[in-house]
Amino acid sequence: MDLNTIADVARPHTRSELPVWAAGDAFLAGGTWLFSEPQAHLRRLIDLTDLKWPALTIHADGLSIAATCTVAQLDALACPPDWIAAALINQCCRAFLASFKIWKTATVGGNLCMSLPAGPMISLTSALDGICTIWQADGGERKIAVADFVTGNQTNVLAAGDLLRQIDIPLAALKRRSAFRQISLTPIGRSAALLIGSLASDGGFLLTITASTKRPMRLLFDKMPEKDALHETILQSIPAALYHDDVHGKPLWRKHMTLRLAEEIRSELLGAGRS
Repeated sequence: MDLNTIADVARPHTRSELPVWAAGDAFLAGGTWLFSEPQAHLRRLIDLTDLKWPALTIHADGLSIAATCTVAQLDALACPPDWIAAALINQCCRAFLASFKIWKTATVGGNLCMSLPAGPMISLTSALDGICTIWQADGGERKIAVADFVTGNQTNVLAAGDLLRQIDIPLAALKRRSAFRQISLTPIGRSAALLIGSLASDGGFLLTITASTKRPMRLLFDKMPEKDALHETILQSIPAALYHDDVHGKPLWRKHMTLRLAEEIRSELLGAGRS
């Protein structure tokens, strides 16, 4: 869709060239949402393309994902063999309600900044202990966990002019055994519940709940819980008002599927731990 209110497009090459934020500005990365509907309030786009951030960087501490990294680039990443949680990358990429054309344009950072409950890059990076680096509009920088970055349905911690620079995934998270479950109300529908469980080397169990809830929920256990204990912890940790409600699933059904998928994950990882 043409954005016929745009009067200027800024193309910074470095952070110092980023223009002073003003009302009517928007950052442009992939633009798959930006160009999908009218944006009559916008007057200027700040195109991030010429910043040329490396899409993906594998280093001794783990993986750095640039906010401008596309879904296709992330899906194609060749991970070290000991990153046994890397299967989650492909699983979450395929949880998108999107064509291959969108894959080549949509960005990881854009998915986080849209902050939809069903955002699969939110699911992936929050489950893998992702840490966001934010370039603040005042010139500062801060870091925050992905699970805390998203605060609700299409809400997050970014202030006007703040820019998500990258997401860092620690090495330990990439080496955890994991299990993935996702369900939609229709065969090719938007995720209504997407859960990821993982086992740490010390036996700790982490369950990350997304899509069914308005923001990511992370439940951490010192060891694998019994079925009833897991069920009760979910009930106590997630109030009814936190379950998302839209045409892709009602809260009561999302709650039911959350409990069901959580038990499936628990059973799968429990079996894997005994093998």
